[in-house]
Amino acid sequence: MKENVSTPIYSITPFTLLDYAHQSACILWFAGCNMRCLYCYNPEIVLGKGSISFEKALTFLHSRKNLLDAVVLSGGECLLHKNIIDLILEIKKMGFLIKIDTNGSRPMLLKKLIEKQLIDYVSLDFKALPKHFEKITQSVLFLQFEKSLDLLLENQLPFEVRTTVHSELIPEKDIQQMIIYLESKKYSGNYYLQYFVNGVKTLENLGHSLKILNEEKLSTSKIKVSIRG
Repeated sequence: MKENVSTPIYSITPFTLLDYAHQSACILWFAGCNMRCLYCYNPEIVLGKGSISFEKALTFLHSRKNLLDAVVLSGGECLLHKNIIDLILEIKKMGFLIKIDTNGSRPMLLKKLIEKQLIDYVSLDFKALPKHFEKITQSVLFLQFEKSLDLLLENQLPFEVRTTVHSELIPEKDIQQMIIYLESKKYSGNYYLQYFVNGVKTLENLGHSLKILNEEKLSTSKIKVSIRG
């Protein structure tokens, strides 16, 4: 376990234009997660150990100063790591924007990051509604997710909500219920649906997923559904 604490980062993607809209970025992939989503396509990151220390990551980021706009912290679940605030402070000192990809399971830490103005954008994973949440994530963390959503809605921090869709796990009627839930929370704007990628290694051996959703049909006056992949 100590090894994982000292080297929490599994790998680094040195350049992306896809993960932070309108910004050039790199991605730090954090090992470990407190969910075991059946469709997870990063099992080696979720179940594996990191090999890159914060120091090594910061050395890499120094070499990217003035070349990249932003750093994306992803995983796994990046907010599980106890020294994450210290790392973010160092990255901020270099002048980078920071985006975090999170499952919403650490609302109190998210609150601290917002209060300290240490993050610029959040991608919040909306795994499922309570009736399917435990089955899909193998966790009982829906209330924590909900607190994170409420927190982001209360603050003016830019964020997006996204859901990975496997047609057998989350049929269209469930997506419609998830949209109703978001509207009840007064969420408005983009809701991103990411199709499960067939033929890749995932935590659970799942069957073929159909790509049958219709953005326009699902969108409402408040929520615009955008399908990725």
